[in-house]
Amino acid sequence: MKIGIFGSGLMGGKLGTLWAASGHDVTFAYARSASKLERLAQDSGAAHGSVAEAVEGADALLLAVHWSRVGDVLDQAGDLAGKIVLNCCVPLDAANRDLVVGTTSSGAEELAKMRPEARWVSCFNTTPSESFAPVFARKGQAPAPQVFIYGDDSGAKDIAGQLIRDIGFEPLDTGGLRNGRYIEPFAMATVELAYVQPGGPALTYRFTKLRG
Repeated sequence: MKIGIFGSGLMGGKLGTLWAASGHDVTFAYARSASKLERLAQDSGAAHGSVAEAVEGADALLLAVHWSRVGDVLDQAGDLAGKIVLNCCVPLDAANRDLVVGTTSSGAEELAKMRPEARWVSCFNTTPSESFAPVFARKGQAPAPQVFIYGDDSGAKDIAGQLIRDIGFEPLDTGGLRNGRYIEPFAMATVELAYVQPGGPALTYRFTKLRG
């Protein structure tokens, strides 16, 4: 699968690297320095280029930038009509402390308004990036940790689910984009658990329905 990565930080860099290791054709785009993209591409055996180059011919795209950069990335990406876009952004303020969208909308819904012809699906935004490598190393071992996935396009969810499994997680369908109003605040709980409480940031989770 050809995957374009918008963002070269912890989320985009790690997911793109692991997808490349899984055999996907990955192109990194959008960073504050060209050297960072070059280094990511070289280290992972992937490609790097402009946002437009990452979009061209892509089977899926990953939006992994700070909320303040979303508008700039989308301006460079174009209308994204028909493109499957995985969103792992949480709509945080500049201090990365407070949500700037919530209660009556969500980051996921706002993105869909910005590019209504794209096929949006949100995932990975409630999972610390430090968990990706250890989960990937244990891929195939049951039970797999889960990742929330939500969106209104079932086909886009299917593709996102494949990519989630490639990392070693199991997708947990948590409904449509509207449910981002409740899922995005949950990301703040995972921040507390991973980065504030003891035990290290490589946090995973798995929900179980009890019967009987």
